[in-house]
Amino acid sequence: MIEELRAKIKTIQEKALQEIAALQNLQDWQNTKARILGQKGSLTQILKTLGGLSPAERPALGRLVNEVKREIERRLQDIQKTLEETKRRQVLKEKAVDVTLPGLALPQGRRHPIRRVMEEIEEIFLGMGFSIFEGPDVETDYYNFEALNFPKEHPARDMQDTFYIGLRTLRQGSGQATDHGLRTKEKEQLLLRTHTSPVQIRVMEKQKPPLYMIAPGTVYRHDDDVTHSPMFHQVEGLMVDTDITLGDLKGVLHHFCAAVFGTDREVRFRPSFFPFVEPGAEVDISCALCKKRGCRVCGGSGWLEILGAGMVHPAVFEHVKIDPKRYSGFAFGMGVERIAMLKYGIDDIRLFYEGDMRFLEQF
Repeated sequence: MIEELRAKIKTIQEKALQEIAALQNLQDWQNTKARILGQKGSLTQILKTLGGLSPAERPALGRLVNEVKREIERRLQDIQKTLEETKRRQVLKEKAVDVTLPGLALPQGRRHPIRRVMEEIEEIFLGMGFSIFEGPDVETDYYNFEALNFPKEHPARDMQDTFYIGLRTLRQGSGQATDHGLRTKEKEQLLLRTHTSPVQIRVMEKQKPPLYMIAPGTVYRHDDDVTHSPMFHQVEGLMVDTDITLGDLKGVLHHFCAAVFGTDREVRFRPSFFPFVEPGAEVDISCALCKKRGCRVCGGSGWLEILGAGMVHPAVFEHVKIDPKRYSGFAFGMGVERIAMLKYGIDDIRLFYEGDMRFLEQF
C-alpha cells in the first residue's frame, strides 16, 4: 500500500511538472493548478487517503506529499511570472505606435453647397455696397402680406402656400402699439414667413433712405417635389434712394448673374406680376447646356428662370412712411437652392437635405 502510494505520488509529480513546463497562457496555468492542487485535484486526493494509514506510516508519506506539493507550487509561481511577463510584452507590442509611419488621412469637412452659394451671393452684394439684415422666421400676417401690398382676400395670396401657426392675442386698450405702428387689436395671425421680404419692411420702418440691403434666410411653403421643398432659402434685395431707376436694377442684376454664372451667359427680363413691385419682371439666363437652341433642361426655350424683381410699389412705401414722390427703389428675390441647382447642374432639390455623403463630398 505504501509503495503504491509513493509510486502514484511520483507519477503525479512527473506529470504535473511536464504540464507546467508546457503551459502557454495564464488560462491554462489556472486550469492546471486547479487540476493538481484544487479541492478535487489529484494531489489533494492523495492527501485525503493518508487518514487510512497507520500512525507509523503516515508521517513519511505526508512529508513526501508536502515536498511534491511545494515543488509544484514553486514551479507554478515561476511559470506564472514568465507568462505574465510574456502577456505584458504582447500588450505593449499591440499598443506600440510606430512614429515613423505617416498619419491617418482623416476625412475633411466641407461646407454644404447651400451654404457655399449663400455666402457667394452675400459676398457679391457686399462688394456692391449692400448690407445684410436678418429677421424672424415666425412672422405676422401684416409683415408677410399686408405691408407688401397683399390685401386681405387678394388673389395674390394664393401664390404663397402658407404654414399658419396660430393667433397672437394682443391687449386691447393698453395704449401700446404693435411692431408696425398700429393700435393694438384683439388677435393677430402668426405664420412661418413665405419669403424674406418682411425683413425689408422691418428695416424701412426703422431706417430711412438711402437703403442698400439684402435679406438672406430660411423660408417656408407648403410644397414638396423634385424642384420645391417645404423649407428652403432665399435672398431678397432692396435699394431705395432718390432717382433709382429700372436701369439701376438691370445693372445690379446683370453684374450678379455674371459673377455667379459667368460673363458668357446672357440675361433677359420678362414682364411679370408681384404685388409689391410695379413694374415687375422675371429674370432669366441663357441655358449653358444648349446655348439657347432648346433642350430638356430649359424646356426647349433656351432660357432658365433664376429670380423675380421690379420697382418697389408706392403702396409699400406708404406702409413704411417713405415718400414715394421723393424716393424710388427696386427689389428682387431669388431662391438659393435654385441658384445652386443651376450652378452645379443638380436636378433634384431633395438631394440638398438627404445627407448623402456621396453627394455632399462632391463639393
